[in-house]
Amino acid sequence: MTPALSPIDTARGFMDRIAARVDEIEAARRLPADLAAQMAQAGLFRIALPRSLGGHELPPADIVATIEAIAEADASVGWCLMIGSTTAVSLAWLPHETAAEIFTDPATITGGVFAPMGKAVVENGHYRVSGRWSWCSGSANCQWLFGGAMIHENGALRTLPNGRPDSRMMIMPRADVELIDTWHAAGLKGTGSGDMAVENLLVPRERSVSLVADRPVERGALYLFPVFGLLALGIAGAASGNARAALDALNSGLAARKPMGSAKSAAERATVQVDYAKADAMLSAARALLFDTLNAAWETACKTGDVSLETRARLRLAATYMVRTAADATRIAYDLGGGSALYLESPLQRRFRDAHAMTQHMMVQPGTYELAGRVLLGLPTDASML
Repeated sequence: MTPALSPIDTARGFMDRIAARVDEIEAARRLPADLAAQMAQAGLFRIALPRSLGGHELPPADIVATIEAIAEADASVGWCLMIGSTTAVSLAWLPHETAAEIFTDPATITGGVFAPMGKAVVENGHYRVSGRWSWCSGSANCQWLFGGAMIHENGALRTLPNGRPDSRMMIMPRADVELIDTWHAAGLKGTGSGDMAVENLLVPRERSVSLVADRPVERGALYLFPVFGLLALGIAGAASGNARAALDALNSGLAARKPMGSAKSAAERATVQVDYAKADAMLSAARALLFDTLNAAWETACKTGDVSLETRARLRLAATYMVRTAADATRIAYDLGGGSALYLESPLQRRFRDAHAMTQHMMVQPGTYELAGRVLLGLPTDASML
């Protein structure tokens, strides 16, 4: 019997078929339904799902590497995989019966928005939810959608013991959610990251979760890692794959391109060689930091059953550095591509746009350096989002 492929090998097996459809994906502004279904059937959206629910429950480094491989084929598809995978992590916080109901079909895809853009009013122990959420990547292919909501009770915003507003993720069937096509963007065009909205939807309490106040039901070491941290790491994987593809695309075209008035190919120019080498080194170093930090954190979590605050800070630091360094490396590739990089048929312009779209995510914005720095310097820090 032929052994089953690992999720990483499965992802690599999808790369050619995804790469063949990049123009279609960008024009449609979403991940095609048939491709999403094929990826789901192959188990790619279950890389972070608990084994008890039929998931792979991979170590974080393998989750990142799987997303990275898909993003190397196309960043938008990698981004949709990242969103589907990281939202599925939340099921580890739910009662098993509820989580099993959500993931009854092994080909289920989840999605949504962690940001608490909705309002949830307590009603007989459950939640009456209304709201509109932006940035709902991959939502058209989802069977369940998650949306963060502020909790209101007795006419007032409910707060946690630390004084911060209480918010919970509401898990809603796709049929109860309105999808609004607002996704006309410069980068990650194929992610279908439009808006979603609900009005006065009753969500059972057991289909909600606080990623701050609640604790996971599942006991695997993966669920010691904070969901927000795993989200940032998934973004880093997508950025790494996208940037590597940009440098590979540049490499394959340099030998054939001769700058105007030059007898030498672009690859033979010293300035090009220097900048290409620097970009490759930058990307490789950031990736090494990312995976070294991930592997060290995983080893410690498996041994001690804990992911310390300092480790969480170092993970976020490595993720942010990866995303922002990947954008820098992609910019260098775009610059070295010359005027031809402006044309839509050049992959360099798409990789450039996608790389800089990723830097806008709040989990990897420059402010996360400050958050990590406060922890590493031993200063008092609100680490609820770390």
